[in-house]
Amino acid sequence: MRSALLALILTTSAVYAEGFGAAGLLSGKNKEDLPPIILSSGVPLSDAPWVLKSGTYYEFEIQGDGSQELALVGPEFFRAIWVDEIVVEGLEIRPLGLDSIEFDEAGEMEIGFVAIKPGRYYLKIPGTTGETQRVEITIE
Repeated sequence: MRSALLALILTTSAVYAEGFGAAGLLSGKNKEDLPPIILSSGVPLSDAPWVLKSGTYYEFEIQGDGSQELALVGPEFFRAIWVDEIVVEGLEIRPLGLDSIEFDEAGEMEIGFVAIKPGRYYLKIPGTTGETQRVEITIE
């Protein structure tokens, strides 16, 4: 599975590099925007669970208002996706993997990824137990 995904990504990157535009997984036809996650003291993270389709490219923003130092953890989710990029203040980061992210002050980031492994996952504020402090995620 990993070999096939890597070959697909390399093929897609090569086509894009030749000036033909994005194709396959990274094409605009395969991209969906998710609602933003708001990191703010006492505010629910999300209005509804996310239901994702394996093989689809997604983007979402995380907006921290600086009301409190807050993080999001979801190691199982981050291992079930391929993170294409994280954009913070115009800087693009292309990580090999993630475990968590943290906002020490107000700011915004955007994460682009491909959903890969079907299952049930979550993103949550560490140390919390309330349902409003987590986003339930299903990859079909």
